[in-house]
Amino acid sequence: MEYFDENDSDFSHGQAGKFVRYATAADISEERHLRIIVEEEMECCRRFAKEMNLPMKIVDAEHVFGGERIIFYFMSDGRVDFRELVKRVAQEYQTRIEMRQIGSRDEAKLLGDVESCGQECCCRRFLKHLKPVNMRMAKMQKATLDPAKISGYCGRLKCCLRYEDKTYTELKKKLPKKNARVKTKSGKGRVVNTQILTQLVMIEYESGERKAVGVDELEIIPPSPAADKKQKTPPKNKNKSKDDSK
Repeated sequence: MEYFDENDSDFSHGQAGKFVRYATAADISEERHLRIIVEEEMECCRRFAKEMNLPMKIVDAEHVFGGERIIFYFMSDGRVDFRELVKRVAQEYQTRIEMRQIGSRDEAKLLGDVESCGQECCCRRFLKHLKPVNMRMAKMQKATLDPAKISGYCGRLKCCLRYEDKTYTELKKKLPKKNARVKTKSGKGRVVNTQILTQLVMIEYESGERKAVGVDELEIIPPSPAADKKQKTPPKNKNKSKDDSK
């Protein structure tokens, strides 16, 4: 628990609900029966939705234990008026019906299978809080930018890109920026490239020689006030001065 709290993890380790009693043989038998008939109920709901021309995709369904309510999960690009659909399905099965719209990540969480790494989808196996993932994370980790290779079952960027993002961000802060002036035992030069994980800095010396040096073995040379002022001063508009002279 302390590890999860200190690392601000995405794992759900809180307790939900409360223990009522141990499941009896009848409870287990009823649960198995509900799992079998849920496929039939999904097909029925899909058929009704198609007959009513509703732009929705029925993804999954589940019974609240006891069978007093059926929850259907669906995907759609926009809002869907499913009131008539609910009435027809409720009339068909004589029970309460609930429709819940979900996104592509929620679909992967419900139906996701084995990913390219050989493991079951993280969102299905242990992730409970799906936080945003962006292309900056992939670029920083120098992962391939091919969408087919960095996208998961849901079609979005893989959640695992978040796992090492915090480490990469902290290590990157220790490295000098590109073209920064630095000094080492071998002399002065400028930074031409950096490697985040190995903490190596490629330096081009004044002699033209290039050499990889550890970040702890160099010293950053602060820019001179004249050079700093030159960078901040905007260039004069020559055309404007000509117009003024006229």
